[in-house]
Amino acid sequence: MADFEERQSLLGDEDEGSSGRHTAGGDGRPLLAICDPSHLLHRVVVLMFMCFLGFGSYFCYDNPAALQTQVLQDLNLNTAKFMQLYAWYSWPNVVLCFFGGFLIDRVFGIRLGTIIFSLFVCVGQVIFATGALVSRFWLMEVGRFVFGIGGESLAVAQNTYAVNWFKGKELNLVFGLQLSMARLGSTVNMNIMGRVYNGVANLVGSPGHTTLGASLMIAAVTCLFSLICALVLGFLDRRAERILHKEQGKTGEVIKLTDVKDFPFPLWLIFIICVCYYVAIFPFIGLGQVFFIEKFNFSPAEARAVNSIVYIISAPASPLLGLMVDKTGRNVIWVMIAVVATLAAHMMLAFTFWNPWIAMSLLGISYSLLACALWPMVAFVVPEHQLGTAYGFMQSIQNLGLALIAMAAGAILDTKGYLILEVFFCICICFALMGVVTLYFVDYLRGGDLNRSAAARAKLQKEATSDAEIKRRPSKLTEGEHARLAPMSAFGLRNRYLSRLGAQLPDHCSTHLSSLAHRSVLK
Repeated sequence: MADFEERQSLLGDEDEGSSGRHTAGGDGRPLLAICDPSHLLHRVVVLMFMCFLGFGSYFCYDNPAALQTQVLQDLNLNTAKFMQLYAWYSWPNVVLCFFGGFLIDRVFGIRLGTIIFSLFVCVGQVIFATGALVSRFWLMEVGRFVFGIGGESLAVAQNTYAVNWFKGKELNLVFGLQLSMARLGSTVNMNIMGRVYNGVANLVGSPGHTTLGASLMIAAVTCLFSLICALVLGFLDRRAERILHKEQGKTGEVIKLTDVKDFPFPLWLIFIICVCYYVAIFPFIGLGQVFFIEKFNFSPAEARAVNSIVYIISAPASPLLGLMVDKTGRNVIWVMIAVVATLAAHMMLAFTFWNPWIAMSLLGISYSLLACALWPMVAFVVPEHQLGTAYGFMQSIQNLGLALIAMAAGAILDTKGYLILEVFFCICICFALMGVVTLYFVDYLRGGDLNRSAAARAKLQKEATSDAEIKRRPSKLTEGEHARLAPMSAFGLRNRYLSRLGAQLPDHCSTHLSSLAHRSVLK
């Protein structure tokens, strides 16, 4: 009876805590499903705000690409200076990739950190638009730098929110939806900013830097919308913390720069592939509009549409291709296929006059496939405690490469033209291909961990789990455990019974009372 009462008293606190999850303010009334943080319907509402959290950042990132012709004409720039707008976005993220997670975990917290980074994005876009309004290019560069401070760190905060709300449930689907929404923001930007510019020009009376600045200021509304989403998310997360008695989410990134010296050779090959591949994607999209106008005689609207097809395809394809890679494994092979397809697409754009929709569609599929197959490989080659450092370093050198290649691409285009620029991009992809081939052979010589099939990985993980459980089991019973498991004699049982009644036993009769010691600890 005492044991039962003790157990009930312990369970009573737990039941009280769990019942508090479904009551509003402790008044005993159950919460509606849409208001209950533990219910799927409420989490779907949170997911909606989560997805739109980064919409403004991705929409405004490619504003220069969507308005390339207008920026060059209205501000009288050459291509090298134009590409500085992308370089200045990347420069702060060479460093912030290491410290964004730290700031969220240790300094600001997920809620305040998300709001601060959203403010950086919003303020940066306003400064960028103001620079265009007053025709001060240096102010536009400052705006892109401030915008870059918030952009990448906001993505870290978005992922942290996703893990905090959906870990162990629908996390893979949530990441896919967030990526799709990001690509949707880029796609909408590519296809409507030209119309926004033309509409403002009709109101103002003529195109010029004032029209450009006003158009970019209208685009800043999307950043303001994302800031509102950050505020709502902060409120919902604080409310869920109070109702569910949970802690704020953590990024899980433990950054130790000293771990870099311990990175294995396959990881450095993954870094090389990442940099050499992405520098042939984003700078090309940034310069693509004028390329399609000059080579294929497209109208500005047609050029923006074909330039955005990479993002249009990536939005639905990323979750589907990610599922395919999960089901089949063979990550290195899929990365190799993606790199070869990207090289074929750039060669078609460089050396043929085929309809560019073919090459750009192929580029969109291959870009999505590489992202799904390359980034997860980091987790296969480094231990869990080094993942934060590995991904931070990977993003850091990616942004460094993008900043340098953006400036180089602008200089090549000004001096040599689009053909040489496309040859340059093909050379970058060839370096990525050499990295993939080297990775394939290095991985093969080391046992083929990166190129295993999904079935082989599942079998290996199952065996590892079984081995870990066997190791956790005690190999032998201790002497005390043997004593507790041994059957007691009638004499011992009699003494134990008398001791429970409170009878005082002589010392020579208490030889079997050690079995009571374990129970006395529990009281």
